[in-house]
Amino acid sequence: MALELTGSYELPVPREVVWAALNDPDVLKQCIPGCEELEKTSDTGFRASAVAKIGPVKARFKGTVELSDLDPPAGYRISGQGDGGIAGFAKGGALVRLEPVEGGTTLHYSVDAQIGGKLAQLGQRLVAGSAKKLADQFFEAFAKAMNEKAAAA
Repeated sequence: MALELTGSYELPVPREVVWAALNDPDVLKQCIPGCEELEKTSDTGFRASAVAKIGPVKARFKGTVELSDLDPPAGYRISGQGDGGIAGFAKGGALVRLEPVEGGTTLHYSVDAQIGGKLAQLGQRLVAGSAKKLADQFFEAFAKAMNEKAAAA
């Protein structure tokens, strides 16, 4: 089953600050819903584990995340894959673009993902709704972290 999500968020900090945060494992770990571990394995790679609940299925996903097409501080592509055991698998990526605007930065994202296994049997609407909710939770937490940075500056 394939999913696509797009959106944008206004952040009250310069895009260099947003760029640095998008490359900081500590910031990302705080913002990723259910993230238990996010460890840098190379300049552009991470190993991750997270617990996700989608509909009635709750699973611990272990996987890898890779950053590519780096264009600092304008954006990058983030790709990942995770194995949730009996629940199934998820893999996909997001194109993240940072646009300087008056008073801060607009973060644009475009996500594409594929899921399989038990998760894929839940139905497109439920999975898409859950994926949108997880993306919103991540970006809301990320925006909050950026607001705190702006307040501290």
